[in-house]
Amino acid sequence: MARAAQRTRRGGGIRRGEARAGYLFIAPAVIIAAVFLVIPILLAFWVSVSDWNGFQSPLNPRVGFVGAENYASITTEEGLDQRNFGRAVRNNFYYVLLVVPLQTAVSLFLAVQVNRAVLKGRGFFRTAFYFPSVTSSVAIVIVFQFLFLGTGAVNAVLRAIGVQGPNWFNDPTGIFHGFVSIFGLTAAPAVLADGGMLGVTWWEWLAGPSVAMMVLIFLAVFTTSGTFMLLFLAALQNIGAEVEEAALMDGAGAFRKFFSVTLPMLKPTLFTVLTLGLIGSWQVFDQIYILGGGAPGGTLMTPAYLLYESSFVDLEWGQGSAIAFILFVFIILLTLLQRWILRDRVPKRRGPAQIAVKGGVS
Repeated sequence: MARAAQRTRRGGGIRRGEARAGYLFIAPAVIIAAVFLVIPILLAFWVSVSDWNGFQSPLNPRVGFVGAENYASITTEEGLDQRNFGRAVRNNFYYVLLVVPLQTAVSLFLAVQVNRAVLKGRGFFRTAFYFPSVTSSVAIVIVFQFLFLGTGAVNAVLRAIGVQGPNWFNDPTGIFHGFVSIFGLTAAPAVLADGGMLGVTWWEWLAGPSVAMMVLIFLAVFTTSGTFMLLFLAALQNIGAEVEEAALMDGAGAFRKFFSVTLPMLKPTLFTVLTLGLIGSWQVFDQIYILGGGAPGGTLMTPAYLLYESSFVDLEWGQGSAIAFILFVFIILLTLLQRWILRDRVPKRRGPAQIAVKGGVS
């Protein structure tokens, strides 16, 4: 009888009937994922290597296979398409470079502050800091438009202290170019004027985010820090009080305790926040769309918006799909790099000879 029961079990001790029931329960989720996720991804990849124009089914026999032509037109072939893609990548690179660290630092700072037991009205502050994250992005962008107009509230405050503010959303000047122009460097040096990457010269790559993009960077930090604050707050509340008490008994001050005890215990949450911030920053679209596109001077253009413009405006669906898959590869590679940087490093074990040398034994 025991042998019969053993024969009815599969690997891991699951009976055959239980395995069939398990597959039956997960079948709806698998089917939905395949219909609405896997199949569209495969279809989009086919579009990226075809000449589909959007007016018939992409599976129509008349749709031709063009291979890597759509990818080459934006990466290796010199022309307007490559230049537009290069500018979009440059703009988004600076956006990610500033938004991800700033929103992570601000959200962690806010979480530490609202987690303090001595703070009165913690519920109010948590709600206030989180509120921008649940407000419509359209509404926030429009409010920021009014704030940063040439005659807006921000410039009114600057004029009150004797500073003439720029016309923010219409200023394409890169902040690094603006800084070096103070020292008289207003044109590209010969070493930076020639060459470049993705159709953009090194001088343009070093321009930095434009003044207009800086407003969007500030907007992104303002609207996303509240969400990540809640993630850090949940992680902080899971750290036992005995851990902090032990650090205090060992003589650790507030800064030492935070950087040597609290922050290492937040590493899983830190990785989650950085990953979500990285993915969201490379997919920025709605703010650009609301502001009317990549103006001024293409300095607000991002790959996500260029994807939309190529597909739905210029009807270059193959090129738009190619941008989408290149963007996907960007995100995957940067996430893996981030995971490698934040990995837990296990110290190497030393042999008896190394231990003897370190201990002064000859």
